[in-house]
Amino acid sequence: MKKHVALLLVFMLGLATLLTGCGGTTEQASEESDVIKIGIFEPMTGANAAGGEMEVEGIKLANELYPEVLGKKVELVIADNKSDKVEAANAATMLVDKEKVSAVIGSWGSSFSIAAGPIFKDAGIPAVGASCTNPLVTMGNEYYSRVCFIDSFQGTVMANYAYNELGAKRVAIIQEISSDYSVGLVKYFEEAFVGFTGSEDSIIGKASYNTGDQDFTAQLTNIKELNPDAIFAPGNYTEGALLVKQARELGIDVPFIATDTWEAPEFLEIGGESVEGAVFSTFFTTEVPITDESEKFLKAYREKYDKEPASVTALGYDAYLVILNAIEQSGSTDPAEINKFISQTKDFEGAAGMISLDPNGDAIKSAVIKEVKDGEFKYLTVVEPIQ
Repeated sequence: MKKHVALLLVFMLGLATLLTGCGGTTEQASEESDVIKIGIFEPMTGANAAGGEMEVEGIKLANELYPEVLGKKVELVIADNKSDKVEAANAATMLVDKEKVSAVIGSWGSSFSIAAGPIFKDAGIPAVGASCTNPLVTMGNEYYSRVCFIDSFQGTVMANYAYNELGAKRVAIIQEISSDYSVGLVKYFEEAFVGFTGSEDSIIGKASYNTGDQDFTAQLTNIKELNPDAIFAPGNYTEGALLVKQARELGIDVPFIATDTWEAPEFLEIGGESVEGAVFSTFFTTEVPITDESEKFLKAYREKYDKEPASVTALGYDAYLVILNAIEQSGSTDPAEINKFISQTKDFEGAAGMISLDPNGDAIKSAVIKEVKDGEFKYLTVVEPIQ
């Protein structure tokens, strides 16, 4: 009898311990339910760190202005993809498996978004890109959207600029062969420019380099002999600035045109006077605020940082707002529900303009053309999307 009582006491003690453990878990889950985690998937180190930092500035500012949704605090969790495709997959896995985020923002650099895309898709976690423009980011992935235009539009915009504004009939191309972003843009530019000129021979030469290269003498020497009317060179800001600088040193004085990745302070710092006159497409300009949210963003950013924001900073801000809007509209923190309402985004007012997503999750947006003048990025014009 005593033995049975002893066993009963042991059982009850074990049950009490188990219940206490369950009580702790429930309390922890309750605490976690008061916080909504949004992952920030960006290159914070490596060759593309400046781009990642600019986007994060906008995301953090949006979080400061809009820190809650559904009565819950929004917590930002930063994962550094280290400007590397393999590390991008690792960072995405960490956000999904360890941090249990409800949504993700990023990344600067389409290659990193493409590498992480299948991970977010398999986990059913919605990702919203700020400036990743390669069409492959969202293609076949219903869990990836973006608040920027895509490269097919951007490439066509710059081909149109080269042909109609510069009067170029013969263009040389220099691409960052290790970048999906650069290779994709070259494809779209080339197709559009050949269409404008009506001649396959209008692209008179093409050269390549790898991310991290610093000497472009061989490529530029060959290009110089071809005597182009202009050079299209989409790629990272560091290599782009060095490329233009070395071209000027070799006596190449034709216009250089590119795309949004050149809009970084480092491009001006590295290139100096050599990059004067460079022209590129981008997403936003501080000279022409588009919406009431633009004004709010610019006022808050200038007060906080005492400088002008980059276009990708406004896009990071917008990506955060699109996710918050989807959470609010869905009334849920369930990733699948959030993703459903992200995909329904239409005529949403962002800092960088009105946002409507097409069936692929791509934003229908206008493009801004800027040039480097007097050591600063200056607004030239706006090009509307083809509807």
